[in-house]
Amino acid sequence: MSYLKKHLTHLRQLLELEQQEEKQLFLDRIGRFNVHERVKQGITWYPISIADWYFDSLDKLVIEIERVAHSDIPHEFNTGRIVSVFSNKENNAEARASGTIVSMRGNIAKVVMNCDDFEDWMKTGKVGMDLLYDETSFKEMKHALKALEKTENRRLQHLLDVVYSDKKPEQKAQHPIALPHLNSSQLAALNNCMAQQEIAIIHGPPGTGKTTTLLDVIEKSLETNAQILVTAPSNNAVDLLVEKLDQRGINVLRIGNPARINDHIQELSLSWQITRHADFSLIKKMKKQSAELRNMASKYKRNFGPSEREQRKALFNEAWKLQKDAQQIEDYISSDLLENAQVIATTLVASANQAIRDRRYPLCIIDEASQALEPASWIPIMRSEKVIMAGDHQQLPPTVKSFEADKAGLSKSLFETCMEKLKVDVMLTTQYRMNEQIMHFSSGKFYQNELQAHHSVARHSLDVESPVIEFVDTAGCSFDEETENKTNGTAGSLSNFHEADLLWKHFYALFQHLQNNSYPLEKLSVGLISPYKAQVELLKKQLAEFPFPKDKISINTIDGFQGQERDIIYISLVRSNDRNEIGFLKDYRRMNVALTRARKKLVVVGDSATIANDHFYNSFVAYAEAQGGYKTAWEFLY
Repeated sequence: MSYLKKHLTHLRQLLELEQQEEKQLFLDRIGRFNVHERVKQGITWYPISIADWYFDSLDKLVIEIERVAHSDIPHEFNTGRIVSVFSNKENNAEARASGTIVSMRGNIAKVVMNCDDFEDWMKTGKVGMDLLYDETSFKEMKHALKALEKTENRRLQHLLDVVYSDKKPEQKAQHPIALPHLNSSQLAALNNCMAQQEIAIIHGPPGTGKTTTLLDVIEKSLETNAQILVTAPSNNAVDLLVEKLDQRGINVLRIGNPARINDHIQELSLSWQITRHADFSLIKKMKKQSAELRNMASKYKRNFGPSEREQRKALFNEAWKLQKDAQQIEDYISSDLLENAQVIATTLVASANQAIRDRRYPLCIIDEASQALEPASWIPIMRSEKVIMAGDHQQLPPTVKSFEADKAGLSKSLFETCMEKLKVDVMLTTQYRMNEQIMHFSSGKFYQNELQAHHSVARHSLDVESPVIEFVDTAGCSFDEETENKTNGTAGSLSNFHEADLLWKHFYALFQHLQNNSYPLEKLSVGLISPYKAQVELLKKQLAEFPFPKDKISINTIDGFQGQERDIIYISLVRSNDRNEIGFLKDYRRMNVALTRARKKLVVVGDSATIANDHFYNSFVAYAEAQGGYKTAWEFLY
């Protein structure tokens, strides 16, 4: 068996493990919480109104569902997801039917049901809709792996040989590009992307202008390519690129479910642009006529005689013909929009979307590629002649929920594999975010001390009196961690009430100091971070009592702060026990993200007696002390 076949088989096995784990976690999540808690998590709509129902041309029951409450809560429902419509009335627990969402428009979902008739319980109120486990992502990743194994596409075979065998990547000679707004490492990355024939990598440590460089790569690539594919693992990452590409005047078309696309770029989505096309009024007219015919047909009950059945069938057939004609016009509009776009932008998995799955591209861009599962990265790559990946494998890795799959290598991204094996990367070395004291620790631990702070940020700080970086040590205070047993999604997570209280005391002292020195507080942004969700929830509750403008303070997990920055960052480490256990604080790459979010001041609160037995945290405590920033909790308790 060739190495490639063995590797792809191994990835499929790991995906199976991950899928089983993810499915079980989802089922536990649904089963553990009541309907109101599920609504808060975005996996249930309740209550709902069934605005319309009818039978389609295949005699399938279709219901139109509207969310009539909690419309401000984000949700995970979208086209193609499997759902369960249920009754929440007492003694009616068996009243439940599954279906598939076939269209979404705001808070309205159209669902094709897997039941024979419109049941009485659906008409009586107290009806809701649960999300069921979705296997779409895994299905597309498995399909990609099978396609790679069987591919006869010579270009794709060559790319696979470069990644997995001894074939060397190729470069083409070109005149160097010079852009005045890019620094030397950014220009080197840009020129490398232009020169590499198969794969190029932009390695972008925190604050080094990866997105700016990537935008210039896209813009320059469009000079020789009519259209390129731009992707990322998450919708937010795609939306950020779409917004910035649009600002540069590039014709970008966002593919994806409207429910998952940020409101401010909806106008750039395929679905929105279809509705604004000159021929869309004809589509609306045909669909309206189709709906009227379906409604007429739905008045015929199933126990009517043969003539009524024939009439119902004729009405459904005519309705279906109108619907089909409308769909053909919509497909024409969609094709026209796709042909004229310079950039097609979508998530990795959605690059297999039916609207674009048969298209091929001269170039595929993957942003945040270091956070993508390897099989997911191949979904857009196998539709492209060349790939450029941007990211940082020293920050957040791909999310893997199965311990076995993680241990066996599923969390190793294609980005990281190519970084290790191929010499096709350029690292950006000038950072524009952090005071150099905040930068130096991560630069030494993760980037071979190659990062340099730009002169505009190297010495910026809140004031000259307080240290830029502080470690507030709770050792000896008996601030023991606690395991959460609540049903709000933090069960099993850790919190530390006394550490949180100390954090607020330190923040209040800093707040008063700045206020006394006439610092313009309205210009400050503050982030409170913890690796543990339960601690984040605790800090959010305590925020209400803090005398500081609430809109200036963001509180989230480390993962939630990826890609963001604030003037002041507080990190609550939580862990404090007599066993020296630090749990997933051992994930140093995740901590690298936390330590590099601050522009002007970084404060870390933790128990050195617990964490400093680990070499990484021992180094950090020593570094903070060397900067004059080591403090003890006792300085802030009284």
